[in-house]
Amino acid sequence: LESVFGAQTPIVRAMPNLPASVGRGISVLYANAAVSAAQRDLSGALLGAVGQVAWVASEALLDPVTAVSGSGPAYVFFFIEALEQAAKELGLSGDAAHKLALHTFSGAAKLAAASPDPISELRERVTSKGGTTEAALASMARDHVREAIVRAIHAANARGRELGAQLDEE
Repeated sequence: LESVFGAQTPIVRAMPNLPASVGRGISVLYANAAVSAAQRDLSGALLGAVGQVAWVASEALLDPVTAVSGSGPAYVFFFIEALEQAAKELGLSGDAAHKLALHTFSGAAKLAAASPDPISELRERVTSKGGTTEAALASMARDHVREAIVRAIHAANARGRELGAQLDEE
């Protein structure tokens, strides 16, 4: 946009995510050097109406933001779908599977947001030695689930850079 309108034109670029549609999103913003403090405040207030707001100092950080929080709701939905599938395979009704998966995920997220404790500590509190959670987490570790998630987010980031480069060429 600066190449079209000039570097003196105030530009705020934003990456909101889908939960903004229910007032629970996060929008990450970048302001170029021409944006005044008042324009920054207004931009933050506008997007703050649909959730949390965070600022980045470099426009280049919007690709990682997109990979994590812009695309992130799809990752959460994917995990919820997997929980639902497993619950149904184990004999629960579709309604029960949906309710259990959804509320387990949303409850855990709310607990994590409200707790001052690191996420790893919260996970450890649920994980009893020799118990069911430990068995599930060990299975995920053997399947390299964490590494797969991290690789997927890196792939999303790389694709964001590619798309940005294509726009720059046009």
